[in-house]
Order: sequence, then structure tokens, then C-alpha cells
Amino acid sequence: MEVAVFNIKGEDTGRKVVLNDEVFARDLAEGNAEHTLYLDIKQFLGNQRQGTHKSKERSEVSYSTRKIGRQKGGGGARRGDLNSPLLYHGGRVFGPRPRDYRSKLNKKMKALARKIALTSRVNDQKLFVIENFTFEAPRTKSWMELAKNFKLEDKKALLVFANQDQNVLLSVRNVPNAMLAQAKDLNAYTILNSDAVLLTEDSVAIINDYK
Repeated sequence: MEVAVFNIKGEDTGRKVVLNDEVFARDLAEGNAEHTLYLDIKQFLGNQRQGTHKSKERSEVSYSTRKIGRQKGGGGARRGDLNSPLLYHGGRVFGPRPRDYRSKLNKKMKALARKIALTSRVNDQKLFVIENFTFEAPRTKSWMELAKNFKLEDKKALLVFANQDQNVLLSVRNVPNAMLAQAKDLNAYTILNSDAVLLTEDSVAIINDYK
């Protein structure tokens, strides 16, 4: 598959770059693409969680244990002490406990999910290849001009480089809806969590070799 190469002004340079069909043009109807994406994204998001949530149960709440109501004649069931879950400051019933949300997924399935995500972006016409560039100095305005040229100023944009560029990184990091990533670190969630993906020519060469 051949796609056009744009410059940072959003203009077609007249050149073409070849995208590997095994990576960018997979048959999404083949196999179970949606379930593969689900498993990969679930694992990625689960691995980001700290799992330190905790609420106090009845035995952990610190209140008086004196009996607050008579045994009988109250017109209902006896509440017990102030630690009762029925009361406002009482302990919580079956509250969350610290746990580990991390899970494992084999490398082949993670790689397949990444290819499916890239194919999806190509099919939706949300993937662009731009010529290699750098900024003369770290300026957020430089990135905003580039985003405006591609009509992405109000959208989530993922910019993919072959290697980390310090000036571009410093220009992008303060923009809430922009993200910079290296080609070797791409994953399905990062790709699908953006409204558009901008690949530099050098990064295409790396992504084409994805196994």
C-alpha cells in the first residue's frame, strides 16, 4: 500500500511511502480482531492501576462499642454499636481491598493487537505520514501550528518518531491533547486513544518491520 507524504504545513509533497500490508492492511474480519483488542487494552489499563483502594469495614472503624439501643421494643431490628454499616459513619460492607490488577498476555497477541489498531486508523483515514522534521527550539507554538495545518488543534493527536527528539518533546508535552511516542513503544491503546496518528518517514521504516 502506498500513501502520500505530507510536510509539516499539511501540504502533499508529491512523494509516496510504502506501508507494509501485514501491518497496515490486515483483514479485520479474519479471526477475532475485536476480542484481541479488548484483551490487549484491558491488560494495558490494568497494568496502570495501583490497586491501593481500601475502605474500612465494621471491625476497622474506630467508634464506641457501647450498645446504642435497647434489646427489644425499638420497633425494628437492633442496630448494635456505632460501627454498624447501617449508620452514617459505620463500616462499609464488602468494601474494596488492595489488589493487583496486572495480567499477562503473550507477545504475539500484543503484536497482533497493535497491527489491528494501525489498520483501523488507516481504514478510518486517520493516519498520516509526514516527512522527517525537528523544531529549531522547544516552542509549544510550533506544535500548535503543525496541528492546525492538519486540523487537529482541538483533537487528540499522536506523533510518532523513530527516535526521541528533545525539542519536539518539550514542544508537545504541555499540550493536553497531544502525545509523542517512539515507534518501538507503540501499543494498541495509545493508537486508538487518539483522533489521528502522524508518522514520520523514519518511524514508518521501523513499524513496517513489526513482527
